[in-house]
Amino acid sequence: MQLGTLFVASHVLSSGSVRETARRLSLAASTVSTAVRSLETELALKLTERSSGELATLLASDDVREKLLPIVRSAEELADWMGAPEPSRLSIKIATMERFLEVADQGSINRAARRLKLGQPQLSLQIATLENALGHRLFERQSQGSIMTEQGRHAYAIFQAIHQAWNDLKSSADERYQRTARALRIGSIIPTGSESWVARCLGALVAEWNAGRNKNAISLMLMTADDLREALKSGRIDVAILDSVFGLERFQHRELLQTNMVLIAPPQSRARTVAELLENHALCTPSSRTGLGHAAMALSYERAANRRYRSQDITAADSLPVIVDLVANHDYISFLGRVSAMPIAGKVRIVELDEHIPMSYHIAFNHRKASADASAMIIDAVAKIVASPSRRRVRWLKERAAEKEIRT
Repeated sequence: MQLGTLFVASHVLSSGSVRETARRLSLAASTVSTAVRSLETELALKLTERSSGELATLLASDDVREKLLPIVRSAEELADWMGAPEPSRLSIKIATMERFLEVADQGSINRAARRLKLGQPQLSLQIATLENALGHRLFERQSQGSIMTEQGRHAYAIFQAIHQAWNDLKSSADERYQRTARALRIGSIIPTGSESWVARCLGALVAEWNAGRNKNAISLMLMTADDLREALKSGRIDVAILDSVFGLERFQHRELLQTNMVLIAPPQSRARTVAELLENHALCTPSSRTGLGHAAMALSYERAANRRYRSQDITAADSLPVIVDLVANHDYISFLGRVSAMPIAGKVRIVELDEHIPMSYHIAFNHRKASADASAMIIDAVAKIVASPSRRRVRWLKERAAEKEIRT
């Protein structure tokens, strides 16, 4: 990592703009972008992201920017001492500074080379190159070793400040990397609510996982099914609970549960058949890239080709809580798997389809042993949840029986 790179990246984190930094430092925008990416790679930390074509700094960048301030000030002091035009163009590497400090502390290039596990000629050449870059002689070579000159002592103070600040940053990054390496990242489709089978099985997983004192910490993330698929492919998560394993052939996957589709309608709606509900209500479903969304869209088109409310349909509502609210409070209808609809039976009206349309939920995971262990626990938790119907399900079954008696 070069000192100029850190200087440039620090300015980006302060200004929040690649273009402004490039303009202020008279650098190409590509050079500035590369500096930021290099710092992110070195720290194993995402500091910025693109949003609507503009750069946005993330929360983590505040702490990094503060810890870079001593390096920025030292770079400015060094550039002034060298007579360099801009600190952003300092090509001196942090590793070279650290080797200079080792030689100074040991008082001998030979002893420093042994400690650094470098050849003595290689280290001597690096020190000579550093002196040439700085424009100052740093050591007086004597028979018993190398003694710093007055300029060497000045360089030592600057480099020591940079070394300390960089070590503080790097140690935080190393700890963060170790935590990340140990963490088991589990992604799941967004639950319909706290009583849904997804939320309950994840809660059971966390409780049992931690009770077993597993060395891997658990990190839970809720995403749309489409995002889960991409996150598993990119390695951002280790385990995914989703309604389709399409495109995940290279991952291990198992079926979590089978269910069938039902229609959910506003509690106050009077229509009884699926066709009537489709005719008289706007529809909201997840994206057709998901298993549920694909099945729901196909079903709605088959049942009512000339629906009056088609212009009001929402066919990419990838948040189940939003879908439930639209149905319960805004006169929409939707389709869900029965196992997801049962916990919200008190908020919406569940309508049976006149044909059995199966759907299933799956768990997919990568090669990590911890992933396989967590998946087995999730499968077990879901089996227990499905095997023991809730009081709400029992109440719903009674209500269904009463409705049938009234109609007959």
